[in-house]
Parts: sequence; C-alpha cells; structure tokens
Amino acid sequence: MTAADSTVQPSGVGAPVLSFDHTQMTFPDGTEAVRDVSLNISRGEFVTIVGPSGCGKSTLLKIASGLLDATGGNVTVDRDRLGYVFQDATLLPWRTVLSNVELLAELHDIPKDERRQLALEAIETVGLSGFVNHYPRSLSGGMKMRASLARTLTLKPPVFLFDEPFGAVDEITREHLNDETQRLFQSEGFAGLFITHSIAEAVFMSTRVMVMSARPGRIVAEFEVPFQYPRKPELRFDPEFAALSGEISRELRGSHQ
Repeated sequence: MTAADSTVQPSGVGAPVLSFDHTQMTFPDGTEAVRDVSLNISRGEFVTIVGPSGCGKSTLLKIASGLLDATGGNVTVDRDRLGYVFQDATLLPWRTVLSNVELLAELHDIPKDERRQLALEAIETVGLSGFVNHYPRSLSGGMKMRASLARTLTLKPPVFLFDEPFGAVDEITREHLNDETQRLFQSEGFAGLFITHSIAEAVFMSTRVMVMSARPGRIVAEFEVPFQYPRKPELRFDPEFAALSGEISRELRGSHQ
C-alpha cells in the first residue's frame, strides 16, 4: 500500500490513456465533490475505486466521460472511443439484442454491413449468440449487462468505464459477470476504471485498488493486487486474497472519518 497524496503512477506498459491531473469538482450549490485527484491508467491496467457512498466515485467517471465538466485540473482521454457501462444496462426495449448492440456503431456512422459484423462478433464474445433476435424484456439481468458490454465492444474502446455495473444482480450472477469481464479485459487489453462498493469484487478484478475518502473525495491509498490472470473463482477463498481484502477494508473504514 502507498499513500496517495500525489500522482499515482501506472504499473502497466505504455503511455496513460486516461489521466486525471489534480482534478476537482465543486457543484454550483457549493458542494465540493472531488478534491485534487491525480491518477494515470494505461492499457492493460484495471483500476478499481472504492470509497464511502457519496464520496465522488461516480462523479469522476462522469467527468472522464464528459457528462460533467471538472471545475479544476485536467482530464485526458479519447472520448470518441470511450466505453461506458452504467449501473443499468440502458437497453432500448423496442430494439432486439442485435439492434441494441449495433446502436453505438450506428451513432458513430459505421457502415451498416461493418457494424452488423462488429455487433455479431461482440455478441459472440459475451456469450449471447443464441439471443440476437430477443428483446430486452425476455433477458435476465445478467444477460442485459452482457448485451450492454457487447454494445460498447463494437467500438473497440481503449478505455472502459464501469459505474457499479453489477450492483443490481444476485451474488452468483455477479461473480459470473466478474469472470466474463476479466476475460474481456485479458482478450481486449483495454484500460479499465471500475467503481464498486464490494471490496472482494475490487480485489478479484483489479491490478490496482484505490481508496477514496469521504466527501470531498480524495485518493488516500493505493493497493497493488499481486494475483496473476486469469483468476479463478477459487481465488476468493485464498488466505492472501482475504488478507488484502482486510487491509483495504481497514483503510476504507478510516476513509469514512
């Protein structure tokens, strides 16, 4: 673990594809949500942020995506090819799985034949090949999230933002989605920034775990995760996994103060 009152250097190879440089966010009503956050993430890194509710975790993702403008500092990322997976799958109910997955490519003016091929490849990657003509109402929560992942995969994004995407599904489905997202991370080699309240999920998924303080959110600690990929489900029962989760939990409890 290292204290994190300065820029966090990435352990991945290559230049950062997502950088927060002394980023700050104060809302018009005077609420200071984020204070002086500096963080670099390169391709091949999967970084998770944990912290108290309301500490500014999701605000950081909204700033990265351009949904919010920071009031201080800088953010560097290619927003034209940015993957964003929300807490809700945000599928359009009148479109089939295939049509939903094609949507982002369609909005980026990718030709019809090319986007259809990209969509079919992405659907196969997430294991939904048998459901291309199904509508969202016939899908389980986990299947909807896989369709949401596939939709973003069509853009081949170098950066993926995950805003508590698996918080609304049951524990077993969540673990399966963790496994699938980890597999996608390995195969696609993107840079991932993941938000969660689950310490076990953070440790299982990540190359690094960052702890944010209570509002105004600051990064107060960084933990390197030493486990090699691919990570098997049994890792969750490993004593070293439990010890690291305990360290993060202690730091997180301190961040509430």
